[in-house]
Amino acid sequence: MGTYENMAPSEVRELIRKQVITSPTAGMSKGYTQANLAILKKEHAFDFLLFCQRNPKSCPLLDVTEPGSFRPSKIADGASLLTDIPKYRIYKDGVFTEEVTDITEYWEDDMVGFLIGCSFTFETPLLEAGIPVRHIEENCNVPMYKTNIPSEKAGVFEGPTVVSMRPMSPEDAIRAVQITTRFPSVHGAPLHIGDPSQIGITDITKPDFGDAVPIKEGEVPVFWACGATPQAVAMESKPSIMITHAPGHMFISDVRDESLAVL
Repeated sequence: MGTYENMAPSEVRELIRKQVITSPTAGMSKGYTQANLAILKKEHAFDFLLFCQRNPKSCPLLDVTEPGSFRPSKIADGASLLTDIPKYRIYKDGVFTEEVTDITEYWEDDMVGFLIGCSFTFETPLLEAGIPVRHIEENCNVPMYKTNIPSEKAGVFEGPTVVSMRPMSPEDAIRAVQITTRFPSVHGAPLHIGDPSQIGITDITKPDFGDAVPIKEGEVPVFWACGATPQAVAMESKPSIMITHAPGHMFISDVRDESLAVL
């Protein structure tokens, strides 16, 4: 991952487009905002827009494309939603059908793309504060879990909130709350700290998405709302088609992390 840490977003996107990079994007283009993706047909776009507005912790919107446009020009000039994410997932009628590296053949002229803030964005300020990020240390994907916290329903869309988890010492967890609170556009402060069972997670070693990471003695799990929530919602709400990023495989924008921070 270190090879890509200091590369410009446009350079990383080009390598993704060429399928040189097909791995999770944590740590790439350090200092630039990463985004989750959800693509839906226009008939479902308003309901999903409303869902995002009602669930800003899990689905903070960074950009929404015009119907038929796969160009997220607001956050990445010249980029394409069809090719510039390492891996995509296709959901049909709520069923995950396949994972692909290019969605050109699935794109339809009435589709709308939603770019949703990603917690990878606030990992740079965590690292700069000396707070270790375990999945980056382990060179794997962040663990993500479905919870018993319901999303607020909007139109056809409903389902459980998904969280990402980073283990930390109690002291680092307090500092992480202070740091991430400044980034509401990328999930903000944690939803939960400590006992996983209180939010419906029965086995912390078996994430629903991503990879398990070790929790060391004296550490506590810290959980943030996650942009993989739309995938859990897709499985429950069953739109005819939803295209998403594969968990951990994000869209890297040209937006600087610091521009999203609030005082």
